[in-house]
Amino acid sequence: MTRTTPLTPPVADADVKVLLLENIHTDGADLLRDKGYQVETRDGALGEDDLIEAIQGVHLLGIRSTTYITPKVLDAAQDLLAIGAFCIGTNQIDLEATSERGIAVFNAPYSNTRSVVELAIAEIISLARRLHEKTTDMHAGVWNKSAAGSHEVRGRTLGIVGYGNIGSQLSVIAEALGLKVIFFDIDDKLALGNARRCASIEELLSEADVVSLHVDGRPGNAGLFGAEQIKLMKPRSLFLNLSRGIAVDTVALREAIESGHIAGAAIDVFPIEPKRQGDEFESELRGLKNVILTPHVGGSTEEAQQDIGRFVASKLKGYAAFGSTSLSVTFPELTLPAGVDVHRLALVHQNAPGVLASINAVLGEHAVNIEKQSLATRGQIGYVVTDVAQTVPDAVLTELAGLPETISLRQIS
Repeated sequence: MTRTTPLTPPVADADVKVLLLENIHTDGADLLRDKGYQVETRDGALGEDDLIEAIQGVHLLGIRSTTYITPKVLDAAQDLLAIGAFCIGTNQIDLEATSERGIAVFNAPYSNTRSVVELAIAEIISLARRLHEKTTDMHAGVWNKSAAGSHEVRGRTLGIVGYGNIGSQLSVIAEALGLKVIFFDIDDKLALGNARRCASIEELLSEADVVSLHVDGRPGNAGLFGAEQIKLMKPRSLFLNLSRGIAVDTVALREAIESGHIAGAAIDVFPIEPKRQGDEFESELRGLKNVILTPHVGGSTEEAQQDIGRFVASKLKGYAAFGSTSLSVTFPELTLPAGVDVHRLALVHQNAPGVLASINAVLGEHAVNIEKQSLATRGQIGYVVTDVAQTVPDAVLTELAGLPETISLRQIS
């Protein structure tokens, strides 16, 4: 499916409308306001019906992990140019549907890596020393000075499931603390330091004293860690999930903790999470001893959120103002400067042979001289940006928008 109207008229900076949801850092909003855009911010996430109402007339949308972008939402967003996920993951966005409609998607794949890693390290030490249990007793007036069940992490084995940006950085820091590190990843990843790759997740679970999940939100990871995997873990081992809530069977995890097979757990993400601040949080893991529950704050440090706010906002601005798709999740990458004394046409199209020739034939027939042209393709999507010296006649725009392969056409300047 494509947009109802492939041709998007040029929009002056003062008319660009931006909607930022879920407490996106003010630096991101300020960067877009400084460009002259109209920026509306909201604290919480929006459900589908509320988002459909709010997105009318919006050109740039910013979300985090709790707002879901469905085809129904996109059908209602006829003015939408781009979506910024102010987080690492994009599984909350129907990426295929955005591509089909010519809507660019950007995220922040590296900006909060350190924050997540530091939380994981803190929780590993806290669980090993049973700090959560100790501080809870103290607040209740109980003096329980005992070494029973408390351990150093030095010399123990950390098993990392998912060796991407976060998993690999965790590997380096954990090793510096004296942990032995093993990891498993479905992709062929280079081991850092003295970390050792495991041939299977079963091998990792049988050796690790601490298991830390750092997987993405692809559908294949739903239910990745259930009763069968927990049973394979070493008795009295520790478990962390700071990746995706859908990856873990929380009922099975609770049973393993209650039975004593798992000595402690730290969980930051959940299959169902409240949409707004103050909403009730429900989970089978509430009330368990030596279990640390945090409200999806792995990347929520002021430093990380500030970096994410600036990074993603700059990508949205670059796309809206110049057509630049650098580091886009879905579009072919073109890094473009501002067009000076030119009129810029940005055409998103189906990746098929002869599209560039068709575009240039239309321009040639109307004597439109090309100053500069860039083309990139990615999978089923192609992206052509053409700078021309003269004003482009409406007839040319109509013909380009009417090409069979055209998904969307935008006149930027």
